[in-house]
Amino acid sequence: MPRIVIASEAGACYGVNRALELVRKAAANARGPIHTLGPLIHNPKVVGELEASGVSVASAPDQYDGGTLVLRTHGVTPAEEELARSSAEAVLDATCPFVVRAHRAAETLTNEGYDVLVFGEPGHPEVLGTLGHAPGATVVQAPEDLEGLRLKRRVGLVVQTTQSRARLRELVSALIGRVDEVRVMDTICEATSRRQAAAARLAAEADVMVVVGGRVSANTCRLAQICLGSCSRVHHIEDADELQGSWFAGAQTIGVTAGASTPQDQIDHVVRTIGALTGGSVAESVPAAESDD
Repeated sequence: MPRIVIASEAGACYGVNRALELVRKAAANARGPIHTLGPLIHNPKVVGELEASGVSVASAPDQYDGGTLVLRTHGVTPAEEELARSSAEAVLDATCPFVVRAHRAAETLTNEGYDVLVFGEPGHPEVLGTLGHAPGATVVQAPEDLEGLRLKRRVGLVVQTTQSRARLRELVSALIGRVDEVRVMDTICEATSRRQAAAARLAAEADVMVVVGGRVSANTCRLAQICLGSCSRVHHIEDADELQGSWFAGAQTIGVTAGASTPQDQIDHVVRTIGALTGGSVAESVPAAESDD
């Protein structure tokens, strides 16, 4: 009988829980329509549940006139926020506090004259929002992206909250020697770092890893990548319905982790389903490693 182990740090973070509480309270009390500017979080199931409760998704700040507009957890640009406040009757800011910190860091570096680089995924809503606070900044994803860039003598680096510090160190190392000064604003979310460390520790002991969360969720995809570093059988799913019994053939230890946009009830459903498919039982969580990678 296999044991099912849940990572000691997994699932919805403070920023996500805060946003969900804010929106659900607004939906219960709002007299008019309520919309979120883009998906509130990168979890299709939760977004679908919100839509069923009357909270629709707006693709642009002025898509709907009136009503209540909620700024997503990933944040928006200053221009989008200004347009939202001029179009909606009420605006609720559900931006994660750690994302706000990245925005402030980008503004500081810009105001102090640094050549600003945003370390993150091009096109990701959080990165786009951060770019809005640092006009002229450049997005880089890896040291190779620095090739061909004409950098100023002073470079400032702000980081997407879901990146890993191991990759950040690689980028900083590539910058040293190319410019006179590198100022790093480490805006990685600590909850993200703890989840990554816990996932890495569990994956090293598991025969199979199941990573629960949206496929467009940056932090969930990062967890899957980290797990693949030490476990060859990794399955990234959005919902328990995707689980297949054949995935767990011969497994003695089945690890489960989840992204920061995954509520506890989704994790519980996945664990119960794995138990039903395998006959396994839940064992004690593996503590997070003493690492920041």
